Amino acid sequence: MTNDGTGEGQLSKNQRRAAAREKARALRESQKKRERRGRLILQGGLILASLAIVATVTLVIINSIQPPASGPLNMASDGVLIGENFEVERTPALEAGEEPIASTPDPESEALEIQVWVDYQCPVCAIFDETNGEQIETLVEEGAATLEIHPVAILDRASLGSRYSSRSMNAAGCVANYAPNHFLAFNTALFENQPEEQTAGLDDEQLIELARDAGVAQPSSVADCIEEDRFESWTASVTERAVSNPDLLNEQGQFGTPTVLVNGVRYTGAPNDATAFAQFIAEADGAVFSEKSSSSPSPSPAPSPAP
Repeated sequence: MTNDGTGEGQLSKNQRRAAAREKARALRESQKKRERRGRLILQGGLILASLAIVATVTLVIINSIQPPASGPLNMASDGVLIGENFEVERTPALEAGEEPIASTPDPESEALEIQVWVDYQCPVCAIFDETNGEQIETLVEEGAATLEIHPVAILDRASLGSRYSSRSMNAAGCVANYAPNHFLAFNTALFENQPEEQTAGLDDEQLIELARDAGVAQPSSVADCIEEDRFESWTASVTERAVSNPDLLNEQGQFGTPTVLVNGVRYTGAPNDATAFAQFIAEADGAVFSEKSSSSPSPSPAPSPAP
């Protein structure tokens, strides 16, 4: 019998059987150890995955319950109040959850109070601004009127998911915050460069460029504010307040833009009729209106309603 060097040839039958059982036992133990390691690795992976899921869910929950940020400086009334020589009334930022503070007219001033609620995606607002902006600015510059501009965002649905109404309103808030005396110029620029409805609208870089062209003194701060959409929650809160304000609803019980008040009285004339608006201004001021133009206005476009 050949000796294979293992010594098994010299073992008895019982010894070989015992050795085989020992090998089998050792194999079973080795297999069990591998299985235990596999289970531990799997369990560890599941635990890590679960922790990752929990962390993600926690982050989403935390982000969703974070209190809204404060609004921009100089818009405590939810609007920007512009007075003589286009000086903006300075106000502190409206903290999250605070109610807006209505602007208080100077009791010794005889200036008219013109208030407008606008959406920068609203084509009728652009028509009103183009038609009547110059005469309003003349009154404001001379101290004959104050102008309070209230941006809102009711037309996000018209910008193919880009939220242009909200983003442009946020940009206006950024300018009010960092360069308030350039707010009117930026407001005008937004209407002059208004994108068509059912387009994505201007991107952030284009909004930043408009702010630079309007002469803002801190372009980098305004740029960061626009890119961060810093006043996003504020835009939503302001819009909700305007839409639900019974004093701003029309005869149909709806809020729309532009909404124009002069000394608290709603202008219901055509937004593209400068003569009609001038007459309305004169009547609000108690003056006798003298029509200087006999031209017939174009058909009046309908204001943009809130969704």
